[in-house]
Amino acid sequence: MGSLVSESEISESNSSELRGAYDAVQDQVQENATESTAVKRRSFKGMSLEVRQAERRERLMEAGLQAYGTLGYFSVTVRDVCLEAKLTERYFYESFKNSGALFDAIYMRLVEDLQQCILTAVMQGAPDPKEMVKLGLTAFFNRLSDDQRVTRILFIDAILVHENDAKSIYKAVKRFDLMTQSFIALMVPKAQENMSLVSLISTGLTGYVSHLATRWAVSGFKESVDELLPACMVLYEALFSHFQLAENQKYFTKPHK
Repeated sequence: MGSLVSESEISESNSSELRGAYDAVQDQVQENATESTAVKRRSFKGMSLEVRQAERRERLMEAGLQAYGTLGYFSVTVRDVCLEAKLTERYFYESFKNSGALFDAIYMRLVEDLQQCILTAVMQGAPDPKEMVKLGLTAFFNRLSDDQRVTRILFIDAILVHENDAKSIYKAVKRFDLMTQSFIALMVPKAQENMSLVSLISTGLTGYVSHLATRWAVSGFKESVDELLPACMVLYEALFSHFQLAENQKYFTKPHK
């Protein structure tokens, strides 16, 4: 297969779209970090009340990641998290309403971190689309295998914890859908004429990779990352080949019936 998209087709304006997505994630991470350093009102031993509260919340977040990620959400109590964080339970409820609230906070932080990891890797492969996809997928799978606590929380426990209220999962999927849409629009400008179709395709790609990650985790990470990559790359390669065929351009000029 030849080059999917020539360098000349990736204009500076289009490249800024993916950079914009990257910057948006960076801004979100910075905003979250800022929230944890509240404005000082009164001090105790050199630390403001808000700073001490933020420090305790961070300890609970780290303890929750360790406990939920190793034992599983349904095997961990509030007391277990507090013991891991070396805090009393009253400090738990200072920051979180219940275990579910802590799990949600950890879940969304991991989603943001994972998205930032992928975008950073993708940008390193520009302007070659195949290299961008490969590096992004490699970063994704390496992140999961390097810290299996992340995998358990994102792709195993989250489904069960959010069974009756999938707002957090929907929000996470939406973030990855938008990232994939931006990438497709960057690589195939013609696709921008029918973004509703691109949106559906992006959701499908997100679901495919997510289910593959879940299977990988449940099987104990039996396959290597090098074995997983071709299973994902074949979809992206087919996607770009489809978009490039002249007879298929009608899909992006009017709704397909």
